[in-house]
Amino acid sequence: MQQPFINSKDDIQIDLNQVRIDIIHGIRECSDRGLTQTVKWLSELNYALKDHKINNIQSNYDDGILPDERETYLLAKSYFDCQEYDRSAHFLENCNSPKCVFLFRYSQYMSSEKKRLDNSTDIGPDNSESTQVLLDLLSFFKANHNNLDGYLLYLEGVILKKLDLRSQAVSVLQSAVAAVPTLWAAWVELAGLANEYEALDSLQLPKHWMMYFFAAHAFVELKLSEQALEAYIGLANAGFTKSTYVTAQMAIAHHDRRDVDSALALFGELYQNDPYRLDNWDVYSHLLYLKEKRMELAKLAQKAVSIDKYRVETCCVVGNYYSLRSEHQKAVVYFQRALSLDPQYLSAWILMGHEFIELQNSNAAIQCYRQAIDVNRNDYRAWNGLGQAYEILGLNGYCIYYYSRAAQLKPDDSRMLVSLGEAYEKMEKIPNALKCYYKAHSTGDIEGMALFKLAKLYEKSNMPNSAAAAYTAACQEPGNAGSKELPPAQRYLAQYYLRFALLDHAAHYAYKCLEHESTKEAGKNILKAISEKRLAASSSQCANLPEDLPDAIKNISTSSLSHDASKTPFPSPNTAPDNFSTPMYSKKSSKYKM
Repeated sequence: MQQPFINSKDDIQIDLNQVRIDIIHGIRECSDRGLTQTVKWLSELNYALKDHKINNIQSNYDDGILPDERETYLLAKSYFDCQEYDRSAHFLENCNSPKCVFLFRYSQYMSSEKKRLDNSTDIGPDNSESTQVLLDLLSFFKANHNNLDGYLLYLEGVILKKLDLRSQAVSVLQSAVAAVPTLWAAWVELAGLANEYEALDSLQLPKHWMMYFFAAHAFVELKLSEQALEAYIGLANAGFTKSTYVTAQMAIAHHDRRDVDSALALFGELYQNDPYRLDNWDVYSHLLYLKEKRMELAKLAQKAVSIDKYRVETCCVVGNYYSLRSEHQKAVVYFQRALSLDPQYLSAWILMGHEFIELQNSNAAIQCYRQAIDVNRNDYRAWNGLGQAYEILGLNGYCIYYYSRAAQLKPDDSRMLVSLGEAYEKMEKIPNALKCYYKAHSTGDIEGMALFKLAKLYEKSNMPNSAAAAYTAACQEPGNAGSKELPPAQRYLAQYYLRFALLDHAAHYAYKCLEHESTKEAGKNILKAISEKRLAASSSQCANLPEDLPDAIKNISTSSLSHDASKTPFPSPNTAPDNFSTPMYSKKSSKYKM
């Protein structure tokens, strides 16, 4: 993909007049072929640009259907719209117009998918009949390779993806979007095949305004939240401010970067402007779940059921509502209902896995997470869920593998790194555990546990100086003020400074110990020992610092004990991770459903 199109920091220059002309043409072409989701997407964009008047639009429209096939096409299209796919294909079998040929093959494909979905609960995973239909369609595409238009190339790409021929699917879909740039469904399928940013950057795609939407969508799919936000802000500034799609995608990007308040504000705006738009309500309900807004989530579930109780988003909203009420069995029922409507619905697989974890059914959770990985191998939540399930089973070797995969997909999320460090620690791989905890702190510790775990592991490994430095840094973090790990850390530091006869520092942390019930007695004993040392020690003896005191501790002055003291540096493990970096990070709520 050409670099100018993915550099979201640049201003996006789009000719809105040409955009509207392309959209109107695309709506007609896709509507004639039964591509309803693309028609819906294009129509929403068109509505967002309604205030921009079109110049020089051609009113003459040729649908390209032969005169003696027009009646047959209209009949077959009506059957297709009523989901009578076999009937539609029957009447189109001998037609030669491009739209008739596409609708014939698309009807065959939709018929096989509908039957597979209808039969999945009866005959299980056996899809031999559906697979044979896909293979027959693929044979047709191969035999007519030189006569395929962009729409047939799109259908070929979908079938190749279904058959897990990913590299071939990428090549065909690139040709499809080059031939028909406004075919949004082809862009979406292509984005789902991009495994990583480098793969996205290597695609050869047309220079068209749809590229901006594709790049932004792909960033969301790859959980590259910052790039996605920049891209959608650029699109909004280019004229798509009123687009509900752009607003929803920005909300999802904020959700992925754990900015829950911003995401909720955008979804609230969407709800006010389009209260019957069920798209992305699953994400909206998840945000309400995170903020524990039970009343708002109950109202959203009631509204969704009143609109369409058999939409996957509705089932997900109701499932999240029951999950918030800790009625996990009911939540599972609704996630299963969502999957019966759409077996490829990724969120339902992951959320149902979470519910089985809550129900202490690790084996069922593992099956859910594996199904989620089959749908999308790039979603870190499924890999992290597998790590949690195997951790419950005590299989730490498996935990390390799955947590590592999750950390690779989400390198800026400290939770996976902390979990990976815990797994290494259980297997007595102390250097690896230290690296994980150190990197978790460096990347922005979400839950505020990395420094405490790092310090405890240093303490356990008989490295008191490093432990003290880590505990000191943890105590100076404002976000750790109410942590249950804070009293033991303060007790350790009081004892540590007492050992080196740094009585003022020891007294500071000993007084802190008095504030907590669990460390009050230890604080009293340390203060008593400090008093005895002060009476016994001479001023000359107190002035000299011990030889083995680390530099980070020697440099601490008495003034550094104040609340707003600068952080004490502490040593990293011997070898830092290869891709180690320390980005700026602002802490959010630690409650986050993976």
